[in-house]
Amino acid sequence: MRAYRVTEIDISGIRKMFELAGEDVINLAIGEPDFPIPEEAKEAIYQALREDFTHYTSNKGIIELREALAEKLKKENGVDAGAEEIIITSGASEALHLAFQAFINNGEEVLIPNPGFVSYDPLVKLAQGKSVYYPLRFEDGFIPDIEDIKKRMSSKTKMIVLNSPSNPTGAVYPEEIIKAIAEIAEDYNALLVSDEVYEKIIYEGEHISPGAFSDNVITVNGFSKSYAMTGLRVGYLSAGDELLEEMLKVHQYIQASVNSTAQRAALAALGSKRFIENMVGELRERREIILKLLGGIERVRVNRAGGAFYVFADFSAYGDSQYLATELVRAGVVVTSGTAFGSLGEGFLRFSYATSRGNIKEGVGKLKGYLEDKI
Repeated sequence: MRAYRVTEIDISGIRKMFELAGEDVINLAIGEPDFPIPEEAKEAIYQALREDFTHYTSNKGIIELREALAEKLKKENGVDAGAEEIIITSGASEALHLAFQAFINNGEEVLIPNPGFVSYDPLVKLAQGKSVYYPLRFEDGFIPDIEDIKKRMSSKTKMIVLNSPSNPTGAVYPEEIIKAIAEIAEDYNALLVSDEVYEKIIYEGEHISPGAFSDNVITVNGFSKSYAMTGLRVGYLSAGDELLEEMLKVHQYIQASVNSTAQRAALAALGSKRFIENMVGELRERREIILKLLGGIERVRVNRAGGAFYVFADFSAYGDSQYLATELVRAGVVVTSGTAFGSLGEGFLRFSYATSRGNIKEGVGKLKGYLEDKI
């Protein structure tokens, strides 16, 4: 009864672990900031409801939000996109879906990072494309090697996916790497999809958008991570007119328009610079705590990543990643197996520190106790 394309994918490895988290289990798996949304966003929702702003909006989204995002992209990212070159989407997840559905044909190849975000490969398969993996290595700080990308390009390459700051590794790519990948995409007439949802959550380094260097870039972003608005499901993409119109076709038939009150909340959130400063400041402190705790576990290697809110730690000395992650649930802590992010995630566990300091300390403590009992 199933469509063939569905047989090619599985339930998200992150969601599988999330479902295992009971009341007495410390969840260090889910990538969701534990902060309330900005007060400005709350007030915007209340005001929208008072005004009965609860109906369809333009397919692309409300013009005020798109104009504000166009200004933001020019000022902060160096991306010259007008309001008509932006679509407001149901989270960054829909934006990725639109890009893949609009441009990938049967059998065309898409370069994606390994390890990389869990959605990339399934979305490629749903578009009937083929994933070609470029490696990210612990020894390189999980920064791509340009030669690895070059040798995977071919006449079948339709798209390259870039994610900085990265999920699951937290790596922030330097400008020369971003620019070089943009040049490779241009040389092969391939599209470059830049997933930038963690752009505001950076502790070391600087966020660089490839759209500042090239016109064949689809920039994907959202409000879930930077503004803790995961449940409101507001994302966006920007691209040139011709690219955008093709993605708009898909958007019109699967979404029509994004929740109207959530769009108002997103518009208000854009002015909440202090909110981001406070959240990133707290995340920075949590990062120091978890790095110290994990670094104190015998035979565990940690990488001091510059962004997002994850630690992708090497637990290969303790055996199979999926087995270890499953066993840790019994010990009272949920983490994500590195294999959820690709074959090169074997041996690694992903920890999210988008939770309280107390949860971090208790969760890593339970993990350490489990390992000590097994040694």
